[in-house]
Amino acid sequence: MVFIFANPLPHLQRIHRHNVDTSKSSPLAELSGSFGDLGTLLPLMTALVITKSISLSSTLLFTGAANILTGVAFGIPLPVQPMKAIAAVAIARKFTMEENAAAGLVVAGLVGIMSVTGLISWASRVTPVPVIKGIQVGAGLSLCLSSGSSLLAPLGWIGPWWGDNLLWAIAAVLLLIFTFAYPKLPYAIIVFSLGMVLSLFSPEDTNSAPSFGSAIPIVQPSGRDFWKATTTASLGQLPLTLLNSVIAASALASDLLPSPPYPAAPTVTEIGISVALVNLIGCWFGSMPACHGSGGLAGQYCFGARSGSSIIFLGSFKFFLGIIALWKPTPIVGVLSNIPKSLLGILVLAAGIELAKVGESLNTDARDLRVLDRDSTWDDNRLKELDGKERKERWMVMLITVAALLAFRNDAVGFIAGLVWHWGFKAAGRIQDWRDMQNGRPFWRSSWHSDEESTGLLRSGDS
Repeated sequence: MVFIFANPLPHLQRIHRHNVDTSKSSPLAELSGSFGDLGTLLPLMTALVITKSISLSSTLLFTGAANILTGVAFGIPLPVQPMKAIAAVAIARKFTMEENAAAGLVVAGLVGIMSVTGLISWASRVTPVPVIKGIQVGAGLSLCLSSGSSLLAPLGWIGPWWGDNLLWAIAAVLLLIFTFAYPKLPYAIIVFSLGMVLSLFSPEDTNSAPSFGSAIPIVQPSGRDFWKATTTASLGQLPLTLLNSVIAASALASDLLPSPPYPAAPTVTEIGISVALVNLIGCWFGSMPACHGSGGLAGQYCFGARSGSSIIFLGSFKFFLGIIALWKPTPIVGVLSNIPKSLLGILVLAAGIELAKVGESLNTDARDLRVLDRDSTWDDNRLKELDGKERKERWMVMLITVAALLAFRNDAVGFIAGLVWHWGFKAAGRIQDWRDMQNGRPFWRSSWHSDEESTGLLRSGDS
């Protein structure tokens, strides 16, 4: 992964020190955080392997390498996770490996072009923060819904298998609540380890999965493959990648891991280039189309990850499994597919809640409320003041974005709805200002602008 720095060596040295220091001071937290995104990764990856839409060994090797390089380059727990829209279509339509690769390559190419030309950076600057927060909250709630509808719903209280039922889900929730008092408890490690043990005792034969070729394939999609993939999967994935995996992920990194003490959050251009490179390299070898998602970042943060060392460990583990899968892929698929869905569902639920929590800061310390100092750095102690009406309007824009996203299950629809509401409020304000001027009342004294707002700033310590 190549990123734009005037002098990259000092930057990478600072990130390396941060990774090493964090892993030394809290090794269990970093280790636990590295498993925070497995609830999303394992079900989709396993299903894609079983339908022969991807190569298991290539996916583990290339996404593992991407994890390692992401941790080295960024120094934060930025995940490498499946492109969900492509995965859903590929599983439903039983895409061939060529069709699945074509879908990832189309999205990667478009994201790369938009990153290099600055279109993503421009879109991030002009997109209102309430809309971005709405995308993040909507993505978090979508994860919560998926944990219940697809991972927990089929389970019974004591069957069909005692190792995968709602009793385990309740136990996992109680353990999660227990971590409120003991936050250093490596929750994700415990849950994942238990899932692996239960998988080995599963009545399903872990060797009964279909056989797969052991060699890393060279995929050569045809023009027909590109056309089918673009019209069925890529167009649905592109807005999801741009909004949730690039813009929202960069904003979430700034919120959860502010600099200092953490490394500077990656820009949308850097994340976009990273997504493009991961897929433009790996998809040609049958690797799963992947991106950096805000949900995965929230999940890994929730379970303790604070540096790139967490995903470096995860990437190393995946790379090791990828080497094993070159010779014996079938047992690995069997074990992963039999991990109890009840435990995976709670991991997804916790990640979704952590992501949705970012909406809380909309009217308190969101990045568009922070004030630049003379040296062009953000001062978290100086915030723009919002009157009651502005707070309600920002909250409404975020809620409209969330509601449209969940109702239509589409990030782009939520994004457009939020923008319409935002500019609707702006237009109404302009009209009210014009009416006040027509009535002889200066617009700066209108009900839309409080007297205190004319100062523009408020010390947060005085609030």
